[in-house]
Amino acid sequence: MCRNIKTLYNFDPPATDDEIHAAALQYVRKIAGFASPSAANEAAFNRAVVEIERTSSELLRSLVTAAPPKNREAEAAKAQARAEKRFRPTGPPER
Repeated sequence: MCRNIKTLYNFDPPATDDEIHAAALQYVRKIAGFASPSAANEAAFNRAVVEIERTSSELLRSLVTAAPPKNREAEAAKAQARAEKRFRPTGPPER
């Protein structure tokens, strides 16, 4: 299950429908607490994904900013650098 949802706003090119759907699916999985619903919960789960996807698309279209669009590759490189720093293996303790 995904532990974080990536920012989709103010990128060039803009977020795709697939990216928005993936974020909605991640969100529903996170708040529901499971990656795939049981048959009894499937309709509610899928309905939530569709609604969150629709609302997210509407939100992204409605937001305005004067900031220049972010570069996907540059943002990915920054995230990679943060992850490497955070999860850098530690050596044996010094004596």
